[in-house]
Amino acid sequence: MHNYKLSGNSFQPHATKLYESSNVINVGKRERIISLAAGAFLYSASAKGRQNILKKALRYGGIYFLYRGISGNCPLTAIIKKQEFERHAPAVNIRTCFIVRAPRKLAYNSWRNLEGLPRFLKHVKNIQVIDEAHSRWILKTPGGMPAVEWNAEIIDQEEGRELSWRSLPGSKLETAGKIYFADTTGGTEVNVLITYRPPAGYIGSAIASFVNPRLRQMVERDLSNFKKYIEAKAIEYSHDSD
Repeated sequence: MHNYKLSGNSFQPHATKLYESSNVINVGKRERIISLAAGAFLYSASAKGRQNILKKALRYGGIYFLYRGISGNCPLTAIIKKQEFERHAPAVNIRTCFIVRAPRKLAYNSWRNLEGLPRFLKHVKNIQVIDEAHSRWILKTPGGMPAVEWNAEIIDQEEGRELSWRSLPGSKLETAGKIYFADTTGGTEVNVLITYRPPAGYIGSAIASFVNPRLRQMVERDLSNFKKYIEAKAIEYSHDSD
């Protein structure tokens, strides 16, 4: 296994264009009909009589409403909703540091074995390794909501010491994480940062406020499971070596 750092990659999660653009259907059927009627009226009015600044404004307004009615997309609404979502539904950021009574190499290898992570990360249903840097994750969501899947990539790796990952563009969930392992008295110091941004960028703030605290609790509980798992593994190895 080689150490590597992918150039041009920063520790930032990626997901679908739903987060980054307004190219979604966000106008209801009734509003689309009204927009088409308003667009046709404004565009028609702009074509009559002498052209001036007012007529140009009417024409551009007509084009906008026609686009809104035909496509079902309103960029202005999208921007407002995105700002509202980001204001009321921030990412779940879990940052913690703890010590495990186990060798650093054992702790690192147990985390680097991605397919084995669901043994103690109970909020993760399954991880399928695609190649050395890529994998597919399935998340168990709180409250019995449908599971969420995404593809992830490892962006930084120093064998035995550090691992960083993030979701790939096109994923249904924005997520990223870093974990550091350092020798310390009595075992290994583990520093973890994991961030999740709820799926569906325009879900209501009420849903996000329901998901976020529960997801945080799940991840924090799983990190505690990781500590217990590694320490039990260390005891098992020490007995085997006797």
